[in-house]
Amino acid sequence: MTRLILELPESAFSLFHQSLDEFLKSMKIAAIVKWYEEGKISQSKAAEIACVTRQEFLEALYEHKIPPFQITPEELGNEIQ
Repeated sequence: MTRLILELPESAFSLFHQSLDEFLKSMKIAAIVKWYEEGKISQSKAAEIACVTRQEFLEALYEHKIPPFQITPEELGNEIQ
């Protein structure tokens, strides 16, 4: 596993009322949710990167108000026809 060093002010952790570990986990999940929302990764790849189950990733999507479907309304219409 690769490690990433990120320098942040101490105030960043208190801003969200989280410990360092909680903050890092939240930041990692937020980035992965955003990549999923942008269509850059699949649910299974997102869960793998986040080191969580697919169900836990789906729960993270719900918490961030991101739909779990990567399909446009147009594509859905084509599927129905």
